Formats: sequence, structure tokens, C-alpha cells
Amino acid sequence: MNVLKPSELSYLKMIEKRLLWLSHWMIHHANNVRPKVDGIKVGGHQAPSASMVSIMTALYFSALKPEDRVAVKPHASPVFHAMQYLMGNISRKKMENFRGFSGVQSYPSRTKDVDDVDFSTGSVGLGVAFTAFASIVQDYIRAKEWGSEGLVGRMVALVGDAELDEGNVYEALQEGWKNDLRNIWWIIDYNRQSLDGIVREGLFERIEKIFDTFGWDVVRVKYGTAQRKAFAEPGGERLRDWIDACPNQDYSALTFMGGAVWRKRLLDDLGDQGEVSALIERRSDDELAALMENLGGNCVETMAETFAAIDHDRPTCFLAYTIKGWGTPIAGHKDNHSGLMNKTQFAKWQSLMGVAVGDEWEPFSTVPDVAELRKFLPRVPFFSRGTRRYSDAKVPVPGISVDTSREVSTQMAFGKILDDLAKGDSPLAERIVTTSPDVSGTTNLGPWINRRKLFARSSQADAFIEHRIPSTAKWEFAPEGQHIELGIAEMNLMLLLGAAGLSHSLFGKRLIPIGTVYDPFISRALDALNYACYQDARFILVGTPSGVTLAPEGGAHQSIGTPLIGMSQDGLAAFEPAFADELAVIMEWAFDYLQRDGDGNPDEHTWLRDETGGSVYLRLSTNSLEQPGKRIDDDFRQGAVDGAYWLRKPGPNCDVVIAYQGAIAPEAIRAAGLIGEARRDVGVLAVTSADRLNAGWTAAQRARTRGIANAQSFAERLLTGLPRHCRLVTVIDGHPATLSWLGSVSGHQVVSLGVEHFGQTGTIGDLYRHYGIDAESIVRRVDKLTSGKPIGRPLNCR
Repeated sequence: MNVLKPSELSYLKMIEKRLLWLSHWMIHHANNVRPKVDGIKVGGHQAPSASMVSIMTALYFSALKPEDRVAVKPHASPVFHAMQYLMGNISRKKMENFRGFSGVQSYPSRTKDVDDVDFSTGSVGLGVAFTAFASIVQDYIRAKEWGSEGLVGRMVALVGDAELDEGNVYEALQEGWKNDLRNIWWIIDYNRQSLDGIVREGLFERIEKIFDTFGWDVVRVKYGTAQRKAFAEPGGERLRDWIDACPNQDYSALTFMGGAVWRKRLLDDLGDQGEVSALIERRSDDELAALMENLGGNCVETMAETFAAIDHDRPTCFLAYTIKGWGTPIAGHKDNHSGLMNKTQFAKWQSLMGVAVGDEWEPFSTVPDVAELRKFLPRVPFFSRGTRRYSDAKVPVPGISVDTSREVSTQMAFGKILDDLAKGDSPLAERIVTTSPDVSGTTNLGPWINRRKLFARSSQADAFIEHRIPSTAKWEFAPEGQHIELGIAEMNLMLLLGAAGLSHSLFGKRLIPIGTVYDPFISRALDALNYACYQDARFILVGTPSGVTLAPEGGAHQSIGTPLIGMSQDGLAAFEPAFADELAVIMEWAFDYLQRDGDGNPDEHTWLRDETGGSVYLRLSTNSLEQPGKRIDDDFRQGAVDGAYWLRKPGPNCDVVIAYQGAIAPEAIRAAGLIGEARRDVGVLAVTSADRLNAGWTAAQRARTRGIANAQSFAERLLTGLPRHCRLVTVIDGHPATLSWLGSVSGHQVVSLGVEHFGQTGTIGDLYRHYGIDAESIVRRVDKLTSGKPIGRPLNCR
């Protein structure tokens, strides 16, 4: 084990003490000093922070380099912010407003915090797994000619031991093994306490075997420097054996009760009154308690030396034994996860820490030589280059087009667009990386992969090609490959998209990530999708096939609620085009939209914040439709991006408008034709994005409340000219609420048709009739709507 210089150890111990104090003071201040507006507990996690202080001190101030990236354990957020405060990266005002509006966040956030957060964390387990995919993305970039010059860093996760209950952690382990994962550390805060209790005995021995199976090195960091010195004394081996055999619950309880109880229990259990008794008796109660709490993870010297000893790039898991609440009066108590020191406890602890009243926010209070520490901090390698947010130039987007001379589905058109890009040598095609959870072939990525290959750090031959066995899939793995194939785990898909979608910021090289997934299975990975968007990652998510148009596969593969997910997910612009030319326009826009990073001022055309950009979700279909012919007019192109356009403009006496979204288009168009036999001026509104239409509408309403009287959304301009008596009939192969709000835009009566229940097998026609979204059902609803009679359910609806 590498040995620290005395001066470096002295600095680390100063920093460790400051981080312990500042992290706990900011929580105490938020809950007990700052005025309470609404009378509820602000919260924070003093004990889970305390157990991480020594680990984070050693990691950030001794082990890390600027190119390394860290996902901080969510409940250690106060320690992270305290560290940034000590380095001068955030203000006292931000710290004083911990968990308040515009203050430092409850959990580290790339988008909401101003300090140098690498990865947002908060949904436990996701930050851990994210580091694995960030490492894969780093290798992907470094394997390319345009990305080979950058430094390679370690991706580090600080992990709460209870986070290992999360299944996505193990899904990521498996994917990492398949992709020859390297340059990753997972540092487990093994305090053996969770929110509701004590971790079960022997659990980590099982977990350790899993890490070993997937090729990780496992480093146990169980004893601190003081304990190892004590073990070398006469009787020390017996003390070590007792520690190893002590149940987790007992160790926690004894820690909370303190030195006198430790003494009685040790003497009762060891009881020979010989060498081990002398070892115990040589120490005061306070010294004995400090010795028993000197586990490896609570010893900054041990942690720094352990990190320094790693001289390889193999994935490494550090099992750092810690005391939850280490160094505080609530150490070891099983209720301390979200429990806080009361005012009396904190005042006594403040005195023990030597912090004078009035000096609580002083970064260097209690530091014996402030000048020397101030000289040391800028020389710490990790902080030496300042904050580490990178950027990359925008990739120019070529014109996107697709053949519309024959029947085609949007899924097929998507595959053709990518195939056309793959044939060329545009900068955009060079930066596209695709991925899919074992459904590449069935989501039309096959042609792209055949031309652009699959990514692997070392080349792997395709046995079918070698043996000249005919196959449509030419699966050749190579460093230059541009597709990362995943197993059937949608959480991994979203995490990889998130990591690739941050490549410009993390690694200084922009990627254009595109991921495909069966649309109903987006729901499997909503937590990871939300997590990726919360980090402001930029990617295109393609959900296909969708809806009951996937008729023969039954309810399990028929999505209902995904259009609503697209509307509600922040940071994700959702589209559902019906025709290939709509998709081409949207994808050309999306490739640019992914790369935007503006000030967020609303576009007065739509009242959307398009300047800031974001990710894009495309809900596509396998249902081939007759195409409307070549359309090049500006209204169509702009409308497809803004969310809707008039496929058939309503006349001045229009009393019915049919608004549809997606592959249901032929039924809506045919219904309009049938209705038009008896009524004039029927309008057909082609909605390509209920999400963008709705977002623009609500944004304009907010603008008007702020005094911008002329704010008018694109949806309002589309519908304002309709006569007041006009009725809207909306239809979608998805939940009807997706379009039901359109009636509120200008106060028109609306009937919303769609799918609200799980599907069953059958033909498309069978299911359209069953759900009342075929042309004849639409006509019947219009007849009921305009006859003045009560509107009933479709005749064939059961």
C-alpha cells in the first residue's frame, strides 16, 4: 500500500474535518436556523453524509484527475456542496439556502446546481449504473479518429450500500462485461444501515461473488490505520476476530452507546483479562470508541492509500466499511438515516468540533494554518483546471428527404433515412451512434448497422460472413463501428442514451445518439428516461412499433399511454408523424434541435423555448400508408415541426374538424370524405406533435398572464378562425386524452376517440372497429355530435 507524505495527510485531515462540519451545519441551518415559511421539516441527511466524508476527502483531494467523472451518492450531496464551497465554487448564499429556492439542491444536479456536478443523482442506483455507460461512451469516442486525442478518465460512483438493492445496477454489470468495461470505480459506503433498518448479515458476500463473476476486482477496506496498529499489539488478533464476528446490528448499537459500553461488551466477550484486556484498558472510553469507529471507510489515510495503490484500468469495486453518522452524536443509531441532531446535541457537537459561534460559515474555521491549506488546495489535481464542463461545435445537418412514391410506414422511412445517411460521408453521419436493446433488426436499424458496423474496442469477425452463410445482418464488430448493441434491458438503453447525449459536455466531443425500442416498453425504463432528460442529455428516442396497429401481437405489445408520456416528460419533444415526408422534416429539425444551447427566450411564432433545445421522441408505426405525394410548401414543413398543419383546410361554414395524430391518418381522411358527402367545408387537421402544440399553448397563456397581451400560440392561430359552432373530433391510436385538450384552445365542443384499454390479437381493422377509431365509427360519432341528440358510445364498443 502506498504511504502518504505527512504533509499531505495533514492537509487531508484538515479538509476532512471541515467537510464534516460544513455539511452538517448547512443541514442544521436549513432545519433549525433559517426561518421556516411553511412549517415543515426541510430535511437533509446528516448521518449518510458523515459516513462519506473520509471517502470523498481522499477521493477528490488525493486520487482524482480532472478527466475523471463522479456520480455522488445522493444522500452525500451536502458533503459535495461543502467541498465546492471550500474550493470557492459556490457562494455562502447558495449554501444558506440548501434545499430552498435557488439554493444548492437536495441531490447533486447538473442542471440546477451551479457547482461542478458531473452526473445528476437522486433516483438511487441510476447514477451508479450511469457511470458504466459513460465509460463505454468514452471508449467509443477515443476509438474514433476525430476523438482519439483526449485524455482517458475514470468514471467513479460513490454508492450507498442500500443502492445495491436496485436491479438496474446488475443489468449494468452484465452490459459492462459484454462491452469489456474498464476505467470505472464503484466505491461502496458499506455502513450496513438503510432507511428502515440494518443490512442483513452476509449479504455482501453474495454481492461480492456477483462482481467477481463479471470480472471486477473487489477491494475490501475494512480497517483504518488506528485499528491496524492496534491489531499489531499483543492481543490485537483477538480484537480483530471479534470485530469480524460482530453482527451489524450490535456494532451499530454499540457505536451509538459509546466508549463505556464498548469497554464492557469487549471485556465481557473476550474476558481473558490478558493481553487483549490490557489493549482495551490502555485506552480511555473516548479513545476506545474512536478505535472501534476507525473502520477503513472512515479513515482518510487508509482510503487515500487504497486509491493510490490501483495502477490498472480494470473495473474495481471498493467495499469501504463505515459508521453511519461517523463523528457525530447520532452515529450508529438505526433511525439516523433522515434523523437530525437536535439543537442540544448540535450545540454540544459544535463545541467539540471547536467552531466558535458566529464562525459557522467560515470555510477555514478551526484550520491551524490557513495560509498553508490555501496554497495546497489549488494544487490538488482534480481542481487544478477549474470546472470541467466542455463543449463542441455544432455538427451541420444536411437536407433530409425520403421517397414518398409508394406505400411506406414511418418505421420503414426511419430506416431508409438512416441508411441514406450511412451511404454518405457527412459530418452528421460520422457523429451518429445508434443503440437498441436487442431489437435493432425489428426497428429497422439493420441497414445502418450493415454499413456502419457495431462498436467494439477490438475487432470481432462475423462467423456467418466467414462461412458464407446468407444473412441480412452483417454483424461486424470493430472500433470504428457506430452501433452499440444492448441486451434486453430498456433501463440500459436510456442510461446509454443519457451518457452519449452528454458526450459534448463530459468529453468535449459531440455525439448524435439514436436509440430504438418497442414503444410499449418505454414504460419499463421511465425512471432512467426521466433521469437522462433531467441531466439535459441530448438524444433521439424512437418508439416503434406503436399502438394497436401492432394488432396480431396482442395487448402486451400495444402501447396506449406513451403519447401522454411524450407530452409530460420535461426535456423531450414528442412527435408522432403519419407520413414519411413529415418524418423527414422532423428528423432534419431534430438533428439541429439536439445541438441547441440558447438562452431560453420564447419564440414568438410558437411560444416554445426552442432556443434551448432538448431531446426528441419519435412514436413510429409499422403500418404502411399510401403517401400524399411530394409536398414542399413552407406551411407544411413549419407545421410538421410546430405540431400540426391543415391537411384539408376548413371552409368558412365548417361545422366539423377531424384532428388526428399518427398512423390512424387513413381512417380520419376517409371519414372526412364520407362526412363531406353531406357537409361542406369539413377540415382535417394533421397533428404531428400534440406535445409541442400543447406546450406552445400553455406557454402563451403564461405569457399573457405576465402582461404580454399579444402572445398567441401556434395552436390558437390554427383554430381561432373556426366558427364557434364547429365541433372537433380527435382520433389517435393511443390514449384519447392526448388530443382532448384541443377543444379548450378556442372553446369548441370536442369528442376524443382513442384507445383506453389493453388490446387483444386481431387484424388492424378488427381492433380499430373494436375501439371505435375506424372511419365508420368516426362518422357515427360525428352524426351523433351534430344531430343534437345525446352522444352515445359507438355501436360496436363493448
